Amino acid sequence: MRSSHSPISPSPVSRRALLGAGAALAGTGLLSACSGSGMAGMDHGSGSPGKASASPAPGGYVDPAGAEVRAAEAARKATGPLTEVRVTATATPLDLGAGRTVRSWAYGDRLPGQEVRATAGGTLALTLANNLPEATSLHWHGLALRNDMDGVPGLTQRDIAPGGSFTYEFAVPHPGTYWFHPHSGVQQDRGLYAPLIVEDPKEPLSYDKEWVVVLDDWLDGVDGSTPDAVLGELRKGMDMSSPGGGGHGGHGSAGSPAPAASGGPSRVLMGGDSEVLGKDAGDVAYPHYLVNGRTPEDPSVLTARPGDRIRLRIINAGGDTAFRIALGGHELTVTHTDGFPVEHARARSLLLGMGERYDVLVTAGDGVFPLTALAEGKGDAASALAVLRTGAGAAPTAATRPAELSGRPLTADALKAAEPVALAAREPDRTVRIKLTGGMAKYDWAFDGKPYAPDQRHPVKAGERVRLEFDNSTTMWHPLHLHGHTFALAGGAGGARKDTAVVLPNGKLTVDFDADNPGLWMVHCHNVYHAEAGMMTVLGYLR
Repeated sequence: MRSSHSPISPSPVSRRALLGAGAALAGTGLLSACSGSGMAGMDHGSGSPGKASASPAPGGYVDPAGAEVRAAEAARKATGPLTEVRVTATATPLDLGAGRTVRSWAYGDRLPGQEVRATAGGTLALTLANNLPEATSLHWHGLALRNDMDGVPGLTQRDIAPGGSFTYEFAVPHPGTYWFHPHSGVQQDRGLYAPLIVEDPKEPLSYDKEWVVVLDDWLDGVDGSTPDAVLGELRKGMDMSSPGGGGHGGHGSAGSPAPAASGGPSRVLMGGDSEVLGKDAGDVAYPHYLVNGRTPEDPSVLTARPGDRIRLRIINAGGDTAFRIALGGHELTVTHTDGFPVEHARARSLLLGMGERYDVLVTAGDGVFPLTALAEGKGDAASALAVLRTGAGAAPTAATRPAELSGRPLTADALKAAEPVALAAREPDRTVRIKLTGGMAKYDWAFDGKPYAPDQRHPVKAGERVRLEFDNSTTMWHPLHLHGHTFALAGGAGGARKDTAVVLPNGKLTVDFDADNPGLWMVHCHNVYHAEAGMMTVLGYLR
């Protein structure tokens, strides 16, 4: 299998050198999850080992490229097909539809990046060439893969320097709907994302068509905006005593902030409110919301026949937006979340936090139907649109609001894991308690009041049942993501298997997972701006 992306840079940095640098850094605790964050003092973008400065973290942890990781990879027994893909990260114009073109960064020249398909039980080898002006990386969101392929700079590998390349090669154990994106700064809030579909060679579902639906919030290149400028504006915080600056973490209901000093107009969200997620729906007001890279004025269209059974694979690739999604005139049958099967559940609409995925089945009606994704809590006009066409009829517009969007959307806490993937009942061997802290006033999002730093590792041991208890002391919701594992909601009591889950304002989230994939693994908020502000930490397997 080959993608149609542009070819690899002719002067790559060797995979061996990058792996060696990553392993050496991990062993000394020189962590830095995001380029340009300044959180660990690492010389990002150099592409060469040995240029780092930070205090050593405690020893005794599994090396991301060590013997334990190699043994876990061998145990996956990848005997299926090898999928080889080449992808180039590059600066490029992107057509968002209706004559609107922006210049951004993307995988190839399309948005989303070209879909990658692999087979469960096989091996994926994807070579990423970095033609960007900055160092980058590639994280495989949701996959239980070998640790040194997880794509977190300074933790599992070196950044891929401009002009360099890196081959990610690993066994693919589980079928499902996944995606990939950088783990460097706020790069994910550009066009650097693409679906990864891991096909099941023994697929139990029967359907006629598949529709991969990627949701996104967009600002890069619009009126001079960039994600880095937005982060800079947010980092200034908000004056809680000013009109419009009070209440609910600083998102006021009146007034507006001054224009950003650089990078276009202010993008700070004022007055976000969701009946599900609370008074702080998000930090950023985006000018556009997209389905498969298209604005509602020129939407993506799936053509099918009346009566077709369609599998939708829905991915929220947004940086700061939860989406409430519904297909007009249709009921959704939820079959999977975050790649893992659930007991089938019917729903009129779904709510997806950033990083979450849902697979659903629908039986297509006769006509033209809107697939509408509301930017939850970001105003009545904030929505994305795609179209299902099976017959004659006028196309829906950006203002179309299917009746199915009314009422409370289905969320993951209402789902039960399908019996074959349900986490077996077991008391936890270890409980890791993490408090979510921070707010808009100082933009000091963190875990346990401390922004991410190299020496923060929560120890676990292979073979343990681990319970994670998240206590959200903030007035905002957060989508929490664990790398390299799936956990069970509701403390393992039959809850859906997930890798990303929402914790509500001033709420708690308890999840269980089996420590069966050795290495150093990130836990972080999947709001890209919260993560870059410091809401990240590491679970480290002890030797």
